[in-house]
Amino acid sequence: MNESSAIKIEEPKPAGSCCGPAQAAPEAGVAERAVTAICNQMAWTVAGVAFVLLAVLDTPQALPSLEFVGINLVEIAPFLGLAIGLAAYAKASGADSLIAHIFSGNLGVMIFFAALFGGLSPFCSCGVIPLIAALLSMGVPLPAVMAFWLASPVMDPSMFVLTAATLGTPFAIAKTMAAVGIGLMGGYVTWALQSRGMFADPLLPGVGNGGCGASSVRNPKAVVWRFWEEQPRRQTFGREVLAVTLFLGKWLTIAFFVESLMLAYVPADVIAQALGTGSIWAIPTAVVVGVPAYLNGYAALPLVDGLIDMGVSPGAGMAFLVSGGITSIPAAIAVFALVKRPVFVLYIALALTGGTLAGVGYQVFVV
Repeated sequence: MNESSAIKIEEPKPAGSCCGPAQAAPEAGVAERAVTAICNQMAWTVAGVAFVLLAVLDTPQALPSLEFVGINLVEIAPFLGLAIGLAAYAKASGADSLIAHIFSGNLGVMIFFAALFGGLSPFCSCGVIPLIAALLSMGVPLPAVMAFWLASPVMDPSMFVLTAATLGTPFAIAKTMAAVGIGLMGGYVTWALQSRGMFADPLLPGVGNGGCGASSVRNPKAVVWRFWEEQPRRQTFGREVLAVTLFLGKWLTIAFFVESLMLAYVPADVIAQALGTGSIWAIPTAVVVGVPAYLNGYAALPLVDGLIDMGVSPGAGMAFLVSGGITSIPAAIAVFALVKRPVFVLYIALALTGGTLAGVGYQVFVV
């Protein structure tokens, strides 16, 4: 493909996705919603069982843990409200349609804007995977997709607000810069490798391009910033507010509960010995730990805040959040099922390298 030519988006074949149904597969959407509902219920069930066990096994700690969760939820409520409003506004206004304009034009410029948009986009980690399949199957070059792919899970508007509330605005700004930086690094490295004949056909056979976000690439529409003037968009806003409130409320409640247990039962010196107190060598350890330990970006914020309070270096916390957001087990499994093995290996290598550089850079130049 000529790097200076516009990207030709071919007519896709409908398929299901993790976020909902494609246009020609409504039965897939029903199944996906059922799976999502089961996962949400399991999360609450596990949290409830954990609290009951705590109340039975260590009754004096149950009330302090409950108070800890309540106090932290109240303190973060204004920021939580802003995060929910941003997410709902992006959905109701159709801001995701802007992505269709990002992946066109000169490849070098495309990579830059893909990384920038990825670091600022409102797409959830669930939505990025089927969207990536759609982009690749429609002929968008892998380097631009990789730039967006690496940057998007690290930061979004809601995540920025909650990161600033939990870890401070400088940390949130640095994490945003790290997201864009990893996207740029990944995009240009992939471009250099692809120019040498590698990764010519990245998708596994039979991978479709349905899913949330894919339709906005196929059929881009104008963004309606004043969405409240249209009844259907107002309804979309309301549904999104409810959905995001339940999602963030669930994970933050679980995260604060786990943090209370961590503060109560994990000695600070154990954490310090494992990850170090300001040592630059703690950062690679945090990157490796982030792969299996990182489950959800919103839940990770209070945990990292607690670790930093225990003496873990801020650079290690940054490395954990950045690398973990890209290479967490749920995301890695989805990526593994999407692309061929060399592309998957490149994805993991870029994520781990980028997370390490982000942690070292934050520790050296900011802290």
